[in-house]
Amino acid sequence: MVNFSKSKISVIQCLLNKLGYYNYSINGFMDNYTINSIKFYQKINNLNITGILDKCTMNNINEYIIGYTPYTIKNGDKLNDIAQKFKTEVWRILVANPTINPFILESGTNINVPFNFGIVPTNSFYTYNIMKDNIVGLSKRYPFMKYNSIGKSVDNRELYKITVGNGSNHVIYNGAHHANEWITSLLLMKWVENFLEVYSRRGSIRGYNIEKIWNSTTIDIIPMLNPDGVELVINGPDYVSTKKEQLISLNDGNENFSNWKANINGVDLNRNYDADWIEYKKLEREFGVLGPGPSLYAGDKPESEPESSALASYTRYNNSRLVLAYHTQGQVIFWNYKDLQPEISYSIGEELANVSGYKLEHEVTSEASLAGYKDWFIKDLEKPGYTIEAGKGENPLPIEQFDTIYENNEELLLLASII
Repeated sequence: MVNFSKSKISVIQCLLNKLGYYNYSINGFMDNYTINSIKFYQKINNLNITGILDKCTMNNINEYIIGYTPYTIKNGDKLNDIAQKFKTEVWRILVANPTINPFILESGTNINVPFNFGIVPTNSFYTYNIMKDNIVGLSKRYPFMKYNSIGKSVDNRELYKITVGNGSNHVIYNGAHHANEWITSLLLMKWVENFLEVYSRRGSIRGYNIEKIWNSTTIDIIPMLNPDGVELVINGPDYVSTKKEQLISLNDGNENFSNWKANINGVDLNRNYDADWIEYKKLEREFGVLGPGPSLYAGDKPESEPESSALASYTRYNNSRLVLAYHTQGQVIFWNYKDLQPEISYSIGEELANVSGYKLEHEVTSEASLAGYKDWFIKDLEKPGYTIEAGKGENPLPIEQFDTIYENNEELLLLASII
């Protein structure tokens, strides 16, 4: 039997819950409740009833995880009939297949049929593989969404960039610089999914005309800058290539990586940018940082890490008016850096704070506010940059906070694209 990761099991539990087979805790464990729910799913779907996630069961489940199923049009098919067969809606099929003629369906044509539910799980651990499935699924459901990679992580995972909109105004949003702040990746991905669905229906969100935003702004989103670190925090050292013993040693002998922020080289990505990086290095020893570890180590030079280097290079060569770097926690927005920011930065920050309910903070220069992405953007590109500290509590924030975090930030993300 395949040994599934904690995050994979949690996503399966979420899906079974969504489909009405599982009404228990989303815990990432293959407990008796989960096994019995899998048996129920297998029975209803005419699969061998084993309670095991075998190949046939996973093939069936994976279609629901990615959110669509391929279908070949047959003689006499009508869109209403196809929609009813897969319990979905006609408009979803039309959006996913923009080249078909809804009045003359050609037999033998292959189409994608989206299921009638969202696919980004908001009550589950959220890792790179889950995000990758979501990106692929969303691109099939909404083929006008673009995505590619700006580079690769230490462990060779893609640093995916999603693009929505095609206007001349350009902004960049990113999440999960820090591994145990992975809920920021989930926030950005759920926002993308909702944005795409509403755009496809030419609707609005919180009074914002989404088609108008699409036509005026290009929004580039790098939802997970530190995918290796996220994997380490959620699933443990067995799921990354660095030797387990080496990572445990860097983690002060601790096998629990919930406090880990760095990439798997032990470099804090948000201390790896050329914003008074040398000054920061002089301070490391003062707060106990002697080399690679869970957090605060800035590397041996700015942009030494493939993740920070990729984001800086992408940002440097794109004319972005504004950037948002998502972190947790504190429910605050940092907007300044050594008074180098443009005059407009404060007024924009006030509006972002107003729609989110977060406090706009004047960041006092300290070891905690040097060598970060937002700081580098302000210093080198002389444009507005913001660090959004979402949620409140101790990292990693519990998934139970997601709905509140999303509620606070949905309008902020819309406003930042056009302000």
